[in-house]
Amino acid sequence: MKQTVFFILFFSLSLPFFSQTGSQPIGLHDIVAKKYAPADEWKNIQACADGEHFTALNSEKTAILKYACKTGKVVDTLFHVDKTRETRLSQIDGYQIDIREFRILAWTNQTPIYRRSWEADVYDYDVRRNFLKPLSDTPGKVMIPTFSPDGRMVAFVRNNNIWIKKFDYDTESQITKDGAFGKILNGTTDWVYEEEFVQTNMLSWSADSRFLAFLKSDETDVPTYSFSVFNGDLYPKPYSYKYPKAGQKNSSAACFVFDTENKTTQKMNVPLDADGYIPAIHFTENIDQLMVMTLNRQQNNFNMYVVNPKSAVAKLVLHDKSEYYIDSDWILSIAFSKNNFAYVSEKDGYAHIYLYSMTGVPEKQLTSGRWDVTSLYGYDETTKTVYYQSAEESPLHRSVYKIDGKGVKTKLSSQIGTNQAQFNPNFTYFIHQFSNISTPDFITICDTKGKQLVVLEDNKQIQNDLSKVRFSEKEFFKFKTGNGDELNGWMIKPTAFQSNKKYPVLMIQYNGPNSQEVRDRFKIDWYHYLAEQGYIVACVDGRGTGARGEQFRKCTYQRLGLLESDDQIATAKYLTTLPYIDQNRIAIWGWSYGGFTTLMAMSRGNGIFNAGIAIAPVTDWKFYDSIYAERFMRTPQENFENYQRYAPLSLVDHLQGNLLLVHGTADDNVHIQNTYYYAEKLVDAGKNFEMQIYSNKNHSLLGTATREHLYNRIISFLRKNN
Repeated sequence: MKQTVFFILFFSLSLPFFSQTGSQPIGLHDIVAKKYAPADEWKNIQACADGEHFTALNSEKTAILKYACKTGKVVDTLFHVDKTRETRLSQIDGYQIDIREFRILAWTNQTPIYRRSWEADVYDYDVRRNFLKPLSDTPGKVMIPTFSPDGRMVAFVRNNNIWIKKFDYDTESQITKDGAFGKILNGTTDWVYEEEFVQTNMLSWSADSRFLAFLKSDETDVPTYSFSVFNGDLYPKPYSYKYPKAGQKNSSAACFVFDTENKTTQKMNVPLDADGYIPAIHFTENIDQLMVMTLNRQQNNFNMYVVNPKSAVAKLVLHDKSEYYIDSDWILSIAFSKNNFAYVSEKDGYAHIYLYSMTGVPEKQLTSGRWDVTSLYGYDETTKTVYYQSAEESPLHRSVYKIDGKGVKTKLSSQIGTNQAQFNPNFTYFIHQFSNISTPDFITICDTKGKQLVVLEDNKQIQNDLSKVRFSEKEFFKFKTGNGDELNGWMIKPTAFQSNKKYPVLMIQYNGPNSQEVRDRFKIDWYHYLAEQGYIVACVDGRGTGARGEQFRKCTYQRLGLLESDDQIATAKYLTTLPYIDQNRIAIWGWSYGGFTTLMAMSRGNGIFNAGIAIAPVTDWKFYDSIYAERFMRTPQENFENYQRYAPLSLVDHLQGNLLLVHGTADDNVHIQNTYYYAEKLVDAGKNFEMQIYSNKNHSLLGTATREHLYNRIISFLRKNN
């Protein structure tokens, strides 16, 4: 047997480790009530077409304010609920402004459908006449209202059918008539497209506002999943929706175009496998160029076609292939200009940006090196400059850069930590978000040289609040496993830490493909409270996590759970070598994919974990959705042996340690059947365990009371079992 040797290195990133030593211990209620969560209103900022202004909804949600980028000061009020004619609203949930700023779509009574989709009561506001009225003459909520580029029309979806409202004539017309719940979707996406491609709006207008492209999906043959909703009635009501599990029937998809002049609709002749995907459609600045992106079901072949909306003829302009899978995030982030597009590919082993002509001719590789681009912000054709975020300095850091056509690279962010950017359409300004372990989100407006112009949010109140309480910040470390893999981690010690004392440990982890928990960014979470209760909290990103190149990121392909659990086991072994760790009191915690990894690690760790908490875990990938499971595991039919071998359900007999299972009964993502089947197997194996069920709660287990109960339940479990 080979002896495991660990090479240890502790290091500081931006600031040395220290503890806040206020007079009061940090409170769990304050944490879950988001007292220390940075303000996020800036995320709803919308850039104006002139490149010099932006708009935002005020904190009361009663007014849409227009700001100058250079000064950050309000220069106009475009909408106020108290000043509208014809119709009055108490507040609005969101809005959209046409390019001319003549019309505003404002909505209220927004209700969620799935995680990202929603429907609402939408109103049409004529800015020049100060006149507000319902968008549609037909009562009922609508989805995805989308302005035409000239601002004279808006497309929207009601009951799975597309409608177009023409403002000049105050008329609306129904474009599709075959939409039906659970069958045909026009313009919107089904559950799995929304969840895994992060797409809810599949409408795209041509630049001249003549053509409207849309996705049509048929989910008739997709299997239905149902669960009970316990709403206080004598008999619970069933909730049913279409959910394709791994290897099961998916929706069929096709791209159509409606011609507003000829009032005709035709299908675009885009080559697509019968079980293939269309994750995105996009009209470019050229009126005869509709880009349609396709993926095969295995998601390792990506094609982008340019389609003429009049002839429906498609021509291949980009092909990318992987021995693993193509990351759909890069498909959705393709940056188009009039003559070029920029695309991120991993074909040299790292995620880098490549520039192509609009006909698909490769022009140049814009970035290179043994590091990953982590976000593509856009391409400015005027200056031949691409804007992006990367992990060039370290997988733990993110910085914002630009690089021009001559290869001259400029770093636009100066602070060390996590830097993010949101550019306006003509790349004259960007909103810069910075944080590190010691600094809450600091939001500014900068010019494209990186010069700070305006501070939008400094979150000083959070710093003031934290200065009054006791808690320890994260300290970062690295270690090498016996296989020679260097892994990154962080650790939180109690403020009263004594090096000659032995402490129990809770290992925090997620470890899903391309995820990262070990980052230099600000976050105060429930485990800071746990540390003050006498625990050491540690987190390590194992193989399969992000920002370390394609091989590190995709080495878990077709065998999810094996390497991830190996690395968590290696982490636990490393922790036992530290003099202040109680090697008999190591616990592991995870949610969703992290819950899956928790069960895998407890089943393969030969008793190194004394306890574990698995929240909403996947217990067999055949129970999870097709796009996600098959991206990383292929179908159960193709990879039957590994589906079984690396399923916690198959390893129940090997589970060691005290276990708490947690799940919400209304989880539409990781279905509670995962936990129920696993619990049944535990009973059959004669293993004791604890279970916490949350009625009518979805995958996120949201709500201050629910989260406080959850974390108190976990802490109580740890005190008793670890």
